[in-house]
Amino acid sequence: MKKYFLIIVIIVIAVLSIFFFKYKDYQTQKREIDSFNSQYELYNKEEINGLDVTTVINKATSNNEKYEIPKDENGLYILDDQYSIEIYVTLVLDEITLNMEKIVLSDITNFVRHFGEIDFKCSKVTYHEKTGRIATMTFEAEEY
Repeated sequence: MKKYFLIIVIIVIAVLSIFFFKYKDYQTQKREIDSFNSQYELYNKEEINGLDVTTVINKATSNNEKYEIPKDENGLYILDDQYSIEIYVTLVLDEITLNMEKIVLSDITNFVRHFGEIDFKCSKVTYHEKTGRIATMTFEAEEY
């Protein structure tokens, strides 16, 4: 009888240990995702300037390079369902939406020169379903 009781206790302790470590791992991943997202959600405001938009573009580009997100033949990132980030800039008056790669390829200093002091607002943020990390951000300029 003692033998069966000891086996049951060992099994219960093993199961509880597994649940505990899984929960701790989940908490660690959640903290990492929250920390990552907070770096970008800082710019999810009504008014930021073009310099801040370039900062977000540089962060997203660095992120995509860190996770080795591949590019297509046009130099655009091929978005995945986990780690990629894409930044869009919409110029409302001209009805033009630029993705971050085109801004970087045309020399980001030109963007800063023309739009550095212009007010933008973050109009849309999407998240990867699989990881909960930010997937896209869209910034709009009404007047420039």
